[in-house]
This record gives sequence, structure tokens and C-alpha cells, in this order.
Amino acid sequence: MATARMDLRLDEAIKAKAEKASALKGMKSTSEYVVSLINEDATKVIEQHGSMVLKDDIFDRFVDACTKVGKPNKALRDAVTFADNKGIK
Repeated sequence: MATARMDLRLDEAIKAKAEKASALKGMKSTSEYVVSLINEDATKVIEQHGSMVLKDDIFDRFVDACTKVGKPNKALRDAVTFADNKGIK
């Protein structure tokens, strides 16, 4: 059972379209329709931002660059010191 609430204001035309769409889909209410849309879209957005798809050659170049890392240069050491001094983690 849902316990959280979300209040929102929307244009009358959008509300009417949502009501019509929910009825056409045979849903019990407009709220059920809106909740299903939010859930579906939120899932997609989170999945899209949770991973990256790279072409094989780009991934291979990335792995190669990671394995060929040398000692940190002065610019990198200075950046780390700067971040530490500013409390940046």
C-alpha cells in the first residue's frame, strides 16, 4: 500500500489528457496512471545514468591508458594538495 504523497499542479489540458489516457488504459484512476509513468521513466533514467556503453576500441584505449599510468606529475600532486586544503573529497 502506498503511503507517500506527492502534490502537483498542472495545466487543465494536461490533466484532461491524463484522465483520458488512464481511462483508455483501463486504469482505476489518473493517480494510478501517473504513478506508473513516473515509475517507468524513473527506472529508465536511473538505468541510463548507472552505466555507460562504450565501443570496444574506446574501452580498450581506456584500459590501456589505465594500465600505462606513471607516477603522478607535479600538476596532479598540486591538484591533490589543493583539494585537500579545500576539504574536497
